[in-house]
Amino acid sequence: MKEVKLGIIGIGGMGSNHAMSIVKGEVPHLRLTAVADIRPERLSWAEEHLPAEVKRYGDGHDLIDAGECDAVLIATPHYLHPEYVIYALQHDTHVISEKPAGVYTKQVREMNEVAARSDKTFAIMFNQRTNCVYRKLHEMIGSGELGAMKRVNWIITDWYRTQSYYDAAGWKATWAGEGGGVLLNQCPHQLDLLQWLCGMPVKVRAFCHEAKWHDIEVEDDVTAYLEFGNGATGVFVTTTGDAPGTNRLELTFEMGKIVCENGKLFFDKLKVNEREFCRTEQNGFAKPEMEHLEIETDGRNEQHVGVLKAFTEHILNGAPLVAGGEEGINGLMLSNAMYLSSWLDRTVELPFDEELFLQELDKRRASSKAKDDKGIVFDTKGTY
Repeated sequence: MKEVKLGIIGIGGMGSNHAMSIVKGEVPHLRLTAVADIRPERLSWAEEHLPAEVKRYGDGHDLIDAGECDAVLIATPHYLHPEYVIYALQHDTHVISEKPAGVYTKQVREMNEVAARSDKTFAIMFNQRTNCVYRKLHEMIGSGELGAMKRVNWIITDWYRTQSYYDAAGWKATWAGEGGGVLLNQCPHQLDLLQWLCGMPVKVRAFCHEAKWHDIEVEDDVTAYLEFGNGATGVFVTTTGDAPGTNRLELTFEMGKIVCENGKLFFDKLKVNEREFCRTEQNGFAKPEMEHLEIETDGRNEQHVGVLKAFTEHILNGAPLVAGGEEGINGLMLSNAMYLSSWLDRTVELPFDEELFLQELDKRRASSKAKDDKGIVFDTKGTY
């Protein structure tokens, strides 16, 4: 195989962006062969903007069944991600899914079990892992030079959205249509990075405020407290209601403090391990010496194109993926735990009761007012 023939299922905002990147030749050895969407207007867009040889289907299953694509990219609404991934893998087709992996971990766990039995490539679009700042921080943590983590604080509040954003479609910001709000729509990348960099916490206590700043069903303001197995703690704050907002990741380690903000990485590096200094220093008011450093990176940040390049090269030559699809459950587990903690008004331990989460989600889907593009209310299972 000298190239990978790709089909895209779902050519809305993200799907169409991926399609244009591929058509423009930004991903070597990846050729767009087909697209699918249930909406006639999106197929009309494809007819107008994509090469004539790119076939169009009204259903993603039909695209896969045609057998003309080596791989598919899933860019449908969230609830449908696992369904199409499973169908693709069961039909001997490589697959990459947009984030999030799904809406609830029970569904995603079933998807991962199918993937584990398949010999086809399964990847997920965690494009923030290509960011040079996060890659460098991941490398530094992995090297052990920072020592044990003691604290993490992430304020990610620059997701500002107006009411018109939510009013643009009847499925947006609904339990049955989208499955959640800021945690499931805007923050899957940060939740993935949080666990990729820091590992999974063992306890979560969260406060998810629904319709605090907008007329919607789901959460638009979240504050969560995290506890990790080694005793480290963390706070995660996010909203779509702050302007101008902040994106600041601060981590404290035994060897100092890391700050990621405005595309830069700073390290207040201690001369000696803080734990050793605390035990041996005789002056009760002394502080360990440190130097303030700006950490140099390679400057590369290929985002979605970088993920697609890695996906293509993995299929053709076995090169590493940016993120294996099975990793998608980790960040989703964090958002599910935050929801469950808020709904039950208590601390949740990980792993949590997935059946209980689904029961609580179903309560909210049952009263959801989500509508499709024709104004028809979805059923309680988020089916389109």
